[in-house]
Order: sequence, then C-alpha cells, then structure tokens
Amino acid sequence: MEPITLRTERLLLRPLEESDTEPVYAACQDPEIRRWTPVPDPYEREHAVDFVSRLSPAGWREDTMYSFGFFTRESGALAGTVGLVRLAQLRTPERQAELGYWAAKEQRGRGYTVEAARAVIDWAFSGLGVERLEWVAEAGNEPSRAVALRLGFVQEGLQRGRIVHRGTRRDAWVAALLPSDWGRAPVTPYLPAR
Repeated sequence: MEPITLRTERLLLRPLEESDTEPVYAACQDPEIRRWTPVPDPYEREHAVDFVSRLSPAGWREDTMYSFGFFTRESGALAGTVGLVRLAQLRTPERQAELGYWAAKEQRGRGYTVEAARAVIDWAFSGLGVERLEWVAEAGNEPSRAVALRLGFVQEGLQRGRIVHRGTRRDAWVAALLPSDWGRAPVTPYLPAR
C-alpha cells in the first residue's frame, strides 16, 4: 500500500522518516515501553534506525504492517506510534487486523494516543474495510487497556500463553472493536450469540 498521512485536531500521523530515528530511539529508552512492547531491550540506536528505515517502510510496501508516528501539530514532537499489524487477515473473509500503540513518556496523559488511534481506526473501518479490529496486550498492562476501553474495544477475556515476550510465554488480554461498535453498518452481517 502507498503510505498515507492522517490528521486530527492536535496531531499529524505519518509514516516514520529518517529524521524520526533519534526521537524513536529516545522514546524507547523508557523502561515502560520496553516492559510492555516487543522492542529490543536494551534499545540501541541501530534498533531505531532499523525500525524507521527498514521495518516500517517494508510493512507499508509488503502490506504486513501500517505504522504511523504521531506528532503534535503544535510543536512537531513525536508523541508515539500507532499501527495495524496481522494484515494478512485483511485479504480473507474475516477482514481482521490488530491495533498496537505506544506513547512517549513525556507526552502521556494528554489523550494523544486515543486521538491517534481513533484516526487509524476510522481509516481501518472506512478505508481498508476492516470488520474486526483486535487489541492484544500482556495481562497487567493497565495503561494500554485504558486506551483500548476508551476507544470502545470490548474486552473478550484472557488468553493463556498468547504472547512470547523476552523469551517467556505470557498471558494476554484480548479485546475487539467492530464497525457496529462505532455505529457503522457491517459489510458482512453479524449474528451475535444470545
């Protein structure tokens, strides 16, 4: 897919560029990002170079991952990243993807992650035809769950051993968001259990 840019009231969401390497590197020095996300630990500058210059562009080109950096429109500061993964299921009747995100420590608590994720979700539903969006996080990641719930995700439970993080299999919380949760008609009819 050709990379796109999204805008919200306070944010610019765009694919990462070479000039974003240092801000990504600095943000990923935060132990909380390394604790809850699958970034390398320790996070070296070459990891940021690889993510910004190789992995993120390849994700767009190969339709495997659509990553956005989200930046404040006021100062242009990196506030975090948000993206869609597990895109192979978009090409199946299931039309599913997974939403992931992290926020830079100094930008947390301002609602930027929710704002950025809303823009990506809107694009996923309207532009990509996603019919089920999933959120998965290691059990105990309360900040990530708070964002997911604010976005309207419905927590579906705990999956045992779902995530392998730092060589250890861990339980994960799983939640889903359907177009109907946002008041949109589904493309494929939905028959919920009674």
